[in-house]
Amino acid sequence: MKDEDQNNSYHQHDHWKHHGVQVIKGDRLDPNTAQTPGMFRQAAINHARVGAQKIWAGTVSIQPNAKTGVHHHGELESVIYVVRGKARMRWGERLEFVAEANPGDFIYVPPFVPHQEINASPDEPLECVLVRSDNEAVVVNITDVDPVERPEEVYWVDPIHKHPG
Repeated sequence: MKDEDQNNSYHQHDHWKHHGVQVIKGDRLDPNTAQTPGMFRQAAINHARVGAQKIWAGTVSIQPNAKTGVHHHGELESVIYVVRGKARMRWGERLEFVAEANPGDFIYVPPFVPHQEINASPDEPLECVLVRSDNEAVVVNITDVDPVERPEEVYWVDPIHKHPG
């Protein structure tokens, strides 16, 4: 092998060593991220921490019987994976729709959708993993919502999944 090839191989090896896979330990998450009243977000993956260009990931926890303030995430898409507890999601201009998710369930939140997370358990924290479609933690808190008293329950219905009723 030529010296130049060995040198390039070394630099490539060194590059991947410092700019390849990164493991973010669960006890090293960053609470210095956008927050919404009633929940506690911590960043694991973002541009500042790992150089992420297109995603943000972290955790969110909500105490028993607590509900968050109403908010949306601008142009970002969000995916929430329920790890522990029971999540009740309300959404819409007046939070007129509701659905629930249990451990192992995924929740998709499209861009600009006003929503509120609720811990539907009276005695267990709600713990979730959150991933967003950009590396910035965009959170727009909304304070002038007059929620409907009884939201309409929405089921995921498509050609494969029929209404449960």
